[in-house]
Amino acid sequence: MSDDASDTRQVPESKKQVNSFDVAKRAGVSRSAVSRTFTDGASVSEETREKVIKAARELGYRVNVLARSLHKQKSDLVGVVAADLDNPFRGEQIDLLSQGLLERGFRPILLRGDPSTDVGDLIGSLLQYSVAGVIVTSDTPPEEICMECLQNGVPLVVVNKRDPGAPVDRVLTDFDTGGRLAFEHLVACGCRRLAVVTPERSSYSVNGRALAFEQAANDGGVPVIRIAKGTQSYAGGLEAAQVVNEYRTEIDGIFCSADYLALGVLDGLRHTFGIRVPEDLQVVGYDDIVQASWKSYDMTTLDQSRKDLCEVTLDLLMKRLENPDLPQQVQVCGVELVMRGTTIVKK
Repeated sequence: MSDDASDTRQVPESKKQVNSFDVAKRAGVSRSAVSRTFTDGASVSEETREKVIKAARELGYRVNVLARSLHKQKSDLVGVVAADLDNPFRGEQIDLLSQGLLERGFRPILLRGDPSTDVGDLIGSLLQYSVAGVIVTSDTPPEEICMECLQNGVPLVVVNKRDPGAPVDRVLTDFDTGGRLAFEHLVACGCRRLAVVTPERSSYSVNGRALAFEQAANDGGVPVIRIAKGTQSYAGGLEAAQVVNEYRTEIDGIFCSADYLALGVLDGLRHTFGIRVPEDLQVVGYDDIVQASWKSYDMTTLDQSRKDLCEVTLDLLMKRLENPDLPQQVQVCGVELVMRGTTIVKK
């Protein structure tokens, strides 16, 4: 078609956005009655409420939450910044946090923090929505954005992250105890030549588990080989299994610093190299993701309860919303050994 030929296609007319005036007119009530109907706790008769709801449904009216938040200077949105969403532990954690926020009358807004993403930029974008608070489960946020949150009255809770240098609330699992329990259990199983398997790029908590395991082994006079290979994933575990096989004659027990990694290690050892677990090599994981209990893995591991972790996180956020002047809170959640079939305690 030439440039001067007329285009017979019609651009569809934009649909007029329905507002509260339209709903009030359809329902035969005042605009303030519409506002009260969609405001939690506001007084409105049941008859009026039914009229407004009926009219709103007929017109396709939805409350403009963001506009309302600007009016109130605070929304019911809570930002959740997360990474590694393919990890079963993270997926369950985000699900529990989202459910808990909804039960408390808040709306979660999830932003994914990939390794290449600046978590500070993500939090900054959340502040543009007048969020009521922010929960961070990805990388440790920079001190500057933490201070900006505090100055804007936006509570910030970081989960299993190092101290960002600002007085924000933190929730940690007791990885020092977890690493020690893993060491003590492997020793109780008769292991005397150990290895710890971690990703090449470990998070604060995952590296903390490995360091605690190494410290306990050092204190007990037991040699430990550190195997840092791949990512914190199933594929990373398969890569690590190759290195474990190379050290096969030098180790009889391994501690995998995350279950998602351990699944790949177990499959690599068993199916690629024909190593029997626990007969030839005993394995302990960390996290107790649901897959660890599957019959194909039946893996001994350290349980850090996602439910407890999320409840403590949400409680800290609610307390901070109620009392912004509270001193910085740091809560530590315990861990427990869950013994399954990848280890055998010597009698």
